[in-house]
Amino acid sequence: MKTFKLLLMTAMTMMAMSAAAQQGKTYNLWPDGAPNTNGNLTDTAQVTVFLPNAKKASGRAVVICPGGGYSHLAMQHEGTDWAPFFNREGVAVIVLKYRMPRGNYEVPVSDAEEAVRLVRRNAKTWNIDPQQVGIMGSSAGGHLASTVATQSKGDAAPNFQILFYPVITMDPAYTHMGSHDNLLGKNPKKKLERQFCSEQQVTRVTPRAFIALSDDDTVVQPANGVNYYLECCRHDVPATLHVYPNGGHGWGYRESFNYHIEMVLELKAWLQTF
Repeated sequence: MKTFKLLLMTAMTMMAMSAAAQQGKTYNLWPDGAPNTNGNLTDTAQVTVFLPNAKKASGRAVVICPGGGYSHLAMQHEGTDWAPFFNREGVAVIVLKYRMPRGNYEVPVSDAEEAVRLVRRNAKTWNIDPQQVGIMGSSAGGHLASTVATQSKGDAAPNFQILFYPVITMDPAYTHMGSHDNLLGKNPKKKLERQFCSEQQVTRVTPRAFIALSDDDTVVQPANGVNYYLECCRHDVPATLHVYPNGGHGWGYRESFNYHIEMVLELKAWLQTF
């Protein structure tokens, strides 16, 4: 009986700690007014910060950009659900609620860049190494993350990137057209399309990448992530690519994904390589 009570108390304590860890603290990203409002003052960019136990903190942090085709955000399974995993690894999590572009690419890009800068500004308070700040994204959030990883400079440039079934290209031949139209408009100039083809923006200073996707993804063609990986290799950027036999699109941290355990273990192993 005593053993049962001890186990029950332990389980309840762990659940309470887990719940506390998942709450996080939410802040407005632009407390003094956002740039590039696109005429929409009701769409507010925010970040929710989940910090690991101070004793476990590795000094590393990751800004997470959920997907949603640049029309909405899958904040839970592609955002906040990741916090306990990363916190267990000693990684601080900053989930970004970025504003929708409505044809103005500067809106989400400015939010993502400011989120990275925000982490570095608060590095001392949050027990973070400014040189260990990464960016992560799923689907259209993966496009946003890869855009920042390949094009942002200075304090907005991340040190590593994690991409799940990402939209990479804006080439109409194999992009996700919903993301394309929402970000750039329906009839953008070819020059602008090329600018937001992340596979064309990879250079030798692009940060290391972890890329994961499903072979049977019919929403975002696997060629997006595969071509990005190949360009990383061509430019000597450390990169790893994991292609799972099935699972489709949009699995995020859902345990219903057939390869959830493998994916989590592979990401954990990758984080330990640098």
